[in-house]
Amino acid sequence: MKKPNVVLLSAVLLLAPLAFAQTAGEHWIATWAASPQQPRAARPQTALGNGNAPPRRTPPPSAFNNQTVRMIVRSTIGGSRVRVELSNTFGAKPLEIGAAHIALRGVDSAIVPGSDRTLLFSGKPTVSIPPGATMVSDTVNLDVPKLADLAVSVYAPGETGPATTHSVGLHTTYISKEGDVTGQPEIADAITSQSWYWLSGIDVLAPAGAETIVAFGDSITDGATSTPDTDRSWPSILAQRLAANPATANVAIVNEGISGNQVLADGAGVSALARFDRDVLSVPGVQWVTIMEGINDIGIGARNGAPAGRVSSEAVIGGLSQLIERAHMHGIRVIGCTLTPYVGAAYASEAGEVMREAVNNFIRTSGAFDAVFDFEKVTQDPANPKQILPAFNITDHLHPNDAGYKAMADSIDLSIFAGKSEKTRPNSR
Repeated sequence: MKKPNVVLLSAVLLLAPLAFAQTAGEHWIATWAASPQQPRAARPQTALGNGNAPPRRTPPPSAFNNQTVRMIVRSTIGGSRVRVELSNTFGAKPLEIGAAHIALRGVDSAIVPGSDRTLLFSGKPTVSIPPGATMVSDTVNLDVPKLADLAVSVYAPGETGPATTHSVGLHTTYISKEGDVTGQPEIADAITSQSWYWLSGIDVLAPAGAETIVAFGDSITDGATSTPDTDRSWPSILAQRLAANPATANVAIVNEGISGNQVLADGAGVSALARFDRDVLSVPGVQWVTIMEGINDIGIGARNGAPAGRVSSEAVIGGLSQLIERAHMHGIRVIGCTLTPYVGAAYASEAGEVMREAVNNFIRTSGAFDAVFDFEKVTQDPANPKQILPAFNITDHLHPNDAGYKAMADSIDLSIFAGKSEKTRPNSR
């Protein structure tokens, strides 16, 4: 009987843990993310306009069949390898993915030549994602620059049913009329949308010291009312500042805002309390979370005609306190963002203003947060502090315009995110 090659066997046993150690030692960071939302009702799709006029703005489609969806997102920090997360969180049936690609984006739907990469899932180009689940692609070599536009193309070969979405994508999504065009240089005669579908995260292999900030909130974090295709939400502008500062160049920020979101109740997206684990605690590389939530609880719960006791400042503060505690349990620092002025908004009320001020007082003075961004102070009108500065108002007296978002981002002290080794981290349990 032939004896085993002891030397060769020993070499294999020695190499196996080494390979595992190299993989385990990789440092993956979320460079982009968006919070999944429930599908919307089916709506008509409109073809892209010709070159003589801008395309008509259309409500987002909700379902696909034998179509490719090419979505444009913007990285924050770069890396040498990349992986993509697709979500069927709110799907009613398995989501069949026939192909998925990632590339650097050129102009409109076009990709940069030579940058296209096929995404595999456990070594296969197709994947079935069960209802309520997410799937992370295998890693692929692609040099992702910081602050770069990426194109993620997903082909659905069959009827998807209402798609898990992120409604306020603020970037043009290009949808083929039919067929798998995931690897094509561009999508001709595309249907367009301002939403993302199924795409919930992009991670890069980053230097060991890199870390991620999660911007968690409602429409004012989501960037609602900022100019589409210009990256002018306050988290996007903060990303530019972080990248330009040598002390924070390896700090990513991902936007997990949902327009209309509430702390305590489901509505536009599940409540902040319900989605916190998914959208914050599970984000690769998260070290910081900014929280700007509560104005919708207040506006909806305290407006005229709302049932008495439907919501209170104490209940909102209690919800925020839960988020703080849960983040600290995982060693994540929490930044409280004061609620911006809203008098004049459609759901403003005297009772709501009292509540808003109470919540802001908690954010500023309780000491529960590790830092505070005083966005109320930045955006209020000195002549009428309960209202947003007219120069920042887009007419609804609630959402800032591009200038208002820039003022918010510019007010942030970047030293908060520099030199993390010199700071005391919250206790992990």
